[in-house]
Amino acid sequence: MTARDELVSALARRYAVAGRAEKTRIFDEFVAVTGFHRKHAMRLLRCDAKARRSEAKSTRRIYNEAIREAIVVLWEASDRICGKRLKALIPTLVEAMERHGHLKLGPEIRAAVLAMSASTIDRSLRAVREQAGGRRRRRSVSPSSVRRSIPVRTFADWEDPPPGFVEADLVAHCDPVANGSFIQTLVISDIATGWIECAPLLYREQTLLREVLGEIRRLLPLELLGFDTDNDSVFVNETVRDYCRDSGIVFTRCRPWHKNDQAFVEQKNGASR
Repeated sequence: MTARDELVSALARRYAVAGRAEKTRIFDEFVAVTGFHRKHAMRLLRCDAKARRSEAKSTRRIYNEAIREAIVVLWEASDRICGKRLKALIPTLVEAMERHGHLKLGPEIRAAVLAMSASTIDRSLRAVREQAGGRRRRRSVSPSSVRRSIPVRTFADWEDPPPGFVEADLVAHCDPVANGSFIQTLVISDIATGWIECAPLLYREQTLLREVLGEIRRLLPLELLGFDTDNDSVFVNETVRDYCRDSGIVFTRCRPWHKNDQAFVEQKNGASR
C-alpha cells in the first residue's frame, strides 16, 4: 500500500501540471504498471490532486484577535467606511496614526493589516458592525413586484389631461463622472400648462424624495393629480408608491430606455441648472 500511495502521489503531481498529451501518457503508464481499471485509476489521480488543493487551502492566512482589533481601530478612525475604501486608506492611516502616537503595531501585526484584503476586512468587521447598529438592506417586496404594481404610461397615452398631471425627473449637478457627493434637483413639469417646479435633494433617498414631493405639492398653484416618472429606483419603490396611493395621486412610469415617454420634463431639465 505504501509503494502504491507513493506512486500515486508522485504521478498526481506530474498529472496536475501536465498538458493534455502528457496527461494521457502518464495515465496510460499508471494503468499499465498498476493494472487498475481506467475509471479507478482516473479517480485516484484526480482525488489526490484535489486533496493537495485542499491542503493548500488549509494553509490560508488566519488573522488573530490582535489583528482584528487593529482593523476595528482603523475602521473607527476612518469614520466606519466600507472595506474597499478602508483597504485603500490603511497604509496612509496606519502611518499617520503611528506618527501621532494613536496606534502602535508590532511588525507582524502591521504587515498582516497591510496585506489584508477588502473582503477579509469586511468579514472581520461584521460582528462589530452589527453591535454598532449597522443596518442591512431589507426589502419586504422585490423591486420587480413594485414595478409591476405601477402602470406604464407612454408619450401617446397623455391625450389631453387636465392640469395637475405632471412628469418628474431628477437632474444631477455633478461632473460627467458622478463621484462624490452632489445635489440633485427634482424637476416637475405639468403636462397641460407647462408649469414647472424645482426642489433640491441633498442625496438620493426615497424618504427624502417623499418629503420634498410634499413640499412641492404645497407650492404648486394646482392640485397634484398624477405623478409620472422614469424607472429610477428612487422613484419606483414602496415608499413613493404608497405615498401617491394614500394621497390620491395617480402614479405611473415610463418604459425603460424610452426617454421620449417623458418628453415634457426632459425638455425642462435645463431650467434646473
